[in-house]
Amino acid sequence: MLATGGLLLTGCEQVEQVIDARRDLTPHEAYAASLETAGLAGSALGRDWMRAADRALHEPLIVGLPYREEGFLSADAPSAVGLRLALQRGQVLTVRTSFYAQDPARVFVDLFRVPAQSGDPLRPLARVDSLPDGMVYEPYRDGEYVLRLQPELLRGGRYQLMLSLDPSLSFPVDGADPSAIGSTFGQPRDGGARAHHGVDIFAQRGTPVLAATDGIAYRVGETPRGGRVVWLRDERRGQRLYYAHLDSQRVSNGQRVRLGDTLGYVGNSGNARTTSPHLHFGVYARDEHARGPQDPFPYIVRPRGALPGLPSAPERLGHWARVSTESATLRAGPRSRAQALASLPRHTPVRLAAGSGSWWRVRLPDGLMGWLPSSATENAESAVREEVLAALNPVPIRAEPAPEAPVVQPLPPGSRVAVWGEFSGYLWVRAGDGRPGWLASQQ
Repeated sequence: MLATGGLLLTGCEQVEQVIDARRDLTPHEAYAASLETAGLAGSALGRDWMRAADRALHEPLIVGLPYREEGFLSADAPSAVGLRLALQRGQVLTVRTSFYAQDPARVFVDLFRVPAQSGDPLRPLARVDSLPDGMVYEPYRDGEYVLRLQPELLRGGRYQLMLSLDPSLSFPVDGADPSAIGSTFGQPRDGGARAHHGVDIFAQRGTPVLAATDGIAYRVGETPRGGRVVWLRDERRGQRLYYAHLDSQRVSNGQRVRLGDTLGYVGNSGNARTTSPHLHFGVYARDEHARGPQDPFPYIVRPRGALPGLPSAPERLGHWARVSTESATLRAGPRSRAQALASLPRHTPVRLAAGSGSWWRVRLPDGLMGWLPSSATENAESAVREEVLAALNPVPIRAEPAPEAPVVQPLPPGSRVAVWGEFSGYLWVRAGDGRPGWLASQQ
């Protein structure tokens, strides 16, 4: 069975790749093509814009949902936001964005699915290119997804991004909530001979059972196992909803119902005669991506978790800061248990790209992105010490902490420089005309 499922999944991936090869360009792709046509794609800024878009897709940072951040994208240093998130079939992802810039700008927001097979291309699914329009997407498959946000070339500013998850169906028992679920999907039944293909929602006998979506009632009747049952055809999603153990039904075959209409009443008919009254609720998929029983939980229960707050000092976004503790762990996500990316010593310079709750998303001088607790950073508003150049010849101050980086200015031996931070064998200094630069620490 597992091998068959893998073959089906691989087949779906191949079919979707063929479809993608024939689809229309996304707004982001069309804009990139226009840069090519205008001869801008080969410019330094154009190449940086393309690289930023690609890096956001292939090196995204992991976030949990719900999620919110406020960030800054520089107009003169093209960048993009890439976030990786997990979605389940049955959920609804809502993306809300806003962008604050001096000049009007197109902002491309694209959602991709990460393929099951490593090396296969990411699949574009949904996109918008005008804000504050939102994006709403219902995944048809459990998996990992990447959201990318990028403004057009030479446009930048502050933005806010909020991601929320909701169940795609309404809760099917009147006045009840997820705490009433007493038996979950997949639990063994009949001594392990079969699995439970639904969830049991316990309530008082006679409690109204509700249509979880618009649909058409069918197979309204009685069976030995389910007792008095109602099936509801969810035509928009190509799936079937199953209501069992009802005390009585209130709809008839072929009747069209609306979200929230009463289909029947909670009972314990069928093989539930020895249990407390409850509704057995099942979801059955019938499309090219999934067939058969699905776990109803993500369809009717909103994921736990509070929406994080926005940074308390948004004016720091886009500016340099530095590590204020003896060491700080750069992490892949804004939480203490996220994957550790690097250990940063005190006075490491970082640029504040975004904030979420009590975390900053930062960019290191070499371009690496990650998350630091805001308590582990400080404003880089003053020098930490002074140094005197001991070299016998003029010393180059470079634009970046790398030996091949352009020289900002040469300094004569004996010059006094203010040190603002350190990174990867280089001192972050200001000297001469006050411009910042990088000096090899051995000099």
